[in-house]
Amino acid sequence: MRTPEEFMKTILDFARKNENIRMVGMEGSRVNSNIPEDSFQDYDITYFVRDREVFIRDNRWLSAFGRIIMMQKPEDMELFPAEEEGYSYLILFDDYTKMDLTLLELDQLEGYLKEDGLRTVLLDKDSRLEREIIPTDQEYHIKKPSARSFDDCCNEFWNLALYVAKGLGRKEILYAIDHLHLMRMELLRMLSWKAGLDYGFTFSVGKNYKFLDKYLPETLWKKLLHTYREDSYEHVWEAMFLCHELFRNTAYECAGAWGYEYPPYDKNVSGFVRHCYEKFG
Repeated sequence: MRTPEEFMKTILDFARKNENIRMVGMEGSRVNSNIPEDSFQDYDITYFVRDREVFIRDNRWLSAFGRIIMMQKPEDMELFPAEEEGYSYLILFDDYTKMDLTLLELDQLEGYLKEDGLRTVLLDKDSRLEREIIPTDQEYHIKKPSARSFDDCCNEFWNLALYVAKGLGRKEILYAIDHLHLMRMELLRMLSWKAGLDYGFTFSVGKNYKFLDKYLPETLWKKLLHTYREDSYEHVWEAMFLCHELFRNTAYECAGAWGYEYPPYDKNVSGFVRHCYEKFG
């Protein structure tokens, strides 16, 4: 695998030599000073160009960055269409360097800079920027929930529990597991609020809560991991009940600290779930 210095030189040298490319931006974890560098980090790069179609018509120019062994172009897909502006290439090279390269027109620069704080500009041929762009992950920091958001999280968690129980009662395990995953997402949200309660709302737990383990007691973390065993009806029932326990305890703690009411959804839904378990479990 090429070193970061070597690959960044390749990215910038290509841009400097190509008159169609006027600016180079960089986003994501490699511009986030709060995330340790490792070999798995993508290079999230944006080229601002005068004419995007020149590049889109023929992929051969991408060979300048290395030999491609896997590539996805979201804008050229039917089953998984693009969700963001621009034209993107998600590329893995034969030395396992990973680059997500996006092409934007120059008139999209303002939107690019406003969209996300975790980005910077590496090359500005025409001196379009009037100030230095300093990346920040502040918009991704955990935020203390309002009383309404707290209630909404509780409502969604316990409402999804109904579907998990129904799926298990009907012996539709994939249906039950799918809704258990959705229910667990609300547990993760509540646990992230606990992390903010314990450590202050001045940090991010990362995409998909990937840094959450750093902020939870070890016993709580181990219990959370146990909720991911889903290879039988018995284990899915156990995982659901453990999710209920973790959510209930965490929500009570947060509600008490913030003076919020812990809503009655738990009591009402738990009775139904227990009924289903006794009858069908």
